Amino acid sequence: MLKRLALFLILSFFAIIPASAMQRLLTPQETELINQISEYNSNIKTMVGRFLQIDTNGTRVEGVFYLERPNKIRFKYAPPSREEIISRGKGFYIIDRREETKYAYPQDQIPLRQFLAQDIDLLAANIIDVTSSNDYISISLADETVIGTVEVALIFDIATKDLKQWTLTEPSGAQLTFSLYDVQKNLEIPRSFFSIPVLFKSKNL
Repeated sequence: MLKRLALFLILSFFAIIPASAMQRLLTPQETELINQISEYNSNIKTMVGRFLQIDTNGTRVEGVFYLERPNKIRFKYAPPSREEIISRGKGFYIIDRREETKYAYPQDQIPLRQFLAQDIDLLAANIIDVTSSNDYISISLADETVIGTVEVALIFDIATKDLKQWTLTEPSGAQLTFSLYDVQKNLEIPRSFFSIPVLFKSKNL
């Protein structure tokens, strides 16, 4: 099950060419807010916190994540799982520490590139929709991938500009939502947290 979700996550983040664009112009207020969100998050070099992952069937999986700009992220799923998803800019891996195996993927395009970049510029991404409430703004992006058009909706807190949640939607309509909480910023993350065990056996899905 986790391998299926991990594959969905990876394919959703690997954009090839832009999909259709937004059907309306952004308002000046939206443009200013998105610029502020991009600038604020560009200044956050590391993030550590917990996540709750929910799929279309309502399956819930929790864990911890580590993010370091540019291009590094690690999802460590809570026990009894011993699996992790690790990207360090040169490859994407699913690690199974119980079986001591690793699944490698080429990374010609970095995952979640709009948010993992050294300098974030969401206005340069392929925005297809922007909606907001009193407290949150949702910025939806779309790209064509090897599995078809994939959408990513990033949810930010308007007051703090922090990323709170993202939802991936694949061509079939299946969704995968990640909610972030207990997030700490600009902590030093050990280099080893993004290392790939060299002795683990390489496998294919």
